[in-house]
Amino acid sequence: MIRKKTVILVKLCFSISLFFMFTLSSSCQQSDESKIRVLLDTDANNELDDQHAMAYLFFNGDVFDVVGVTVNATQSGGAIDAQYQEAKRVMQLCKVYGKIPLLKGANASFEAILPRISASDFDGAEAVDFIIDQAHKAGKEKLVLLPVGKLTNIALALEKDPSIAKKVRIVWLGSNYPEPGEYNQDNDRASLNYVLNMDVPFEMVTVRYGKPSGTAAVTANRAEIKANMPGKGPKADSPVEGRHGGTFVYFGDYSVNLYEHIHTSDAAGTRALFDMAAVAILKNPAWAEKKTVPAPVLVDGKWRERPGNDRKIIVWENFRKDEIMQDFYYRMENYVLPAPY
Repeated sequence: MIRKKTVILVKLCFSISLFFMFTLSSSCQQSDESKIRVLLDTDANNELDDQHAMAYLFFNGDVFDVVGVTVNATQSGGAIDAQYQEAKRVMQLCKVYGKIPLLKGANASFEAILPRISASDFDGAEAVDFIIDQAHKAGKEKLVLLPVGKLTNIALALEKDPSIAKKVRIVWLGSNYPEPGEYNQDNDRASLNYVLNMDVPFEMVTVRYGKPSGTAAVTANRAEIKANMPGKGPKADSPVEGRHGGTFVYFGDYSVNLYEHIHTSDAAGTRALFDMAAVAILKNPAWAEKKTVPAPVLVDGKWRERPGNDRKIIVWENFRKDEIMQDFYYRMENYVLPAPY
């Protein structure tokens, strides 16, 4: 009788254990599914905002499911290998290199690459094919493509496989809209017009140099960085050589070094963290304002409105600098790395 009761008790305990294991597994899976699935496309070696955007993205592992990082080459920062190496440095310092895929994208422009897009080895193929593959992977929500440089890789992916247009949401850091100019825009205008003319969810996170309404207003200066960043982030597995020399084991120390070597137009050493602000409003849309407009088009580098255009896009403006910077510094110290950390 005692033996029988013991067997029943063991079976009951086993069933309870299975129940809790299943519940925990389901809870973790549900938590993963609730994260924002995002792919970052960056010209990482251009200046210093890309690096801070990457760290902020990686340190919000409880918010974002980062499926990969692709790089492209713009006018500053060298060709694709230099862009790749800088992204690798940041990923090593953030302890995600080898855990999150990093792939090389386009060196040239959309129009230059387009005639060879059917070839297996066209310029940017590695990144473009990865974008397409990730877009087709199952998920309740669209894959967020977060390009913070030129739109070449994104436009090439849409051209090679137009069916992904229904599976992605493009949130692009770029343009001074409605005014002309802006670095990311002018590095490949044809790719921007291609996306503007395609039926795909598209959002422009405005830059607006010198204006309080764009991400240009989300700034930090050298004194702020020196006060907030040293020693911040996880300790890297081994020292990482910076692009300006020296070795680092914390992203926060590398941040200080980047600010020390960047050109600024004021004595305080102020630089905008444009790209980081794009990550921030993806995390919390309340940190900016958005409006829906008929998709315009670029003509000779200037915006031409198309008020009768049924195709609509979203424009982000009026960013809440204080809230964004406060959360940025908080996450540098209270980071949550992506699973399986």
